[in-house]
Amino acid sequence: MATDPVLRQGPDSTDLILRAGPTGPVWNVLTSAGPALLVPLALGALTLIVALWMALAGARASTVLVVVGVIAGLEYLIGWPVMAMARARDIRRVEFTPAGAPASLRLVRSTGPDAWLPIEALREMRLTHKVVEPYQGDHKPAVSTLALELALQNAREQLTLPFGGDPQRLATALKALLGPAGVVVLLRTERSTRDRPQPNSGWTSGGSASVGSGGG
Repeated sequence: MATDPVLRQGPDSTDLILRAGPTGPVWNVLTSAGPALLVPLALGALTLIVALWMALAGARASTVLVVVGVIAGLEYLIGWPVMAMARARDIRRVEFTPAGAPASLRLVRSTGPDAWLPIEALREMRLTHKVVEPYQGDHKPAVSTLALELALQNAREQLTLPFGGDPQRLATALKALLGPAGVVVLLRTERSTRDRPQPNSGWTSGGSASVGSGGG
């Protein structure tokens, strides 16, 4: 029986939830519409160069605005399908069936599910819990992330899990579910300390002095 919120047990399968919600090609295209707005923003410098060149060439402000709008619209229309294609292979959940004693699994992506695989195709599940702790005097809280690597027969899949619980509890639940089928579940914890900002520097870099501890 699933004992972690990320694991949901239904009548036919136990699902490891990465992202909730429906899947399918149409849904993937629709949900890519919002993120595609980042494309015109990312290419804003090029659009600005065009606008400045037109302004220096003596074009009217209204003409410049129309051209800038057309360029931004084209960037969006091109970026939308590109964004949808990039997200098409994102894994949203992993299904194990039957629910109590899995004999098969499949990956459900943004565009729909892959084919069912025998549970023997999954050799190992490796959880990596990374914790970036504050330095002395830092008022920002620690930041935790949880990643999962699936070692399949012909591929390795890297997944990011929604973090909000106890990694050890999730690892224990996965072991209880998949251990009888011979799947190895490993948990590794990596701790680091956030770097102090340099004098006259307004940004903070990543972690330092990493320490790893594991729980099999």
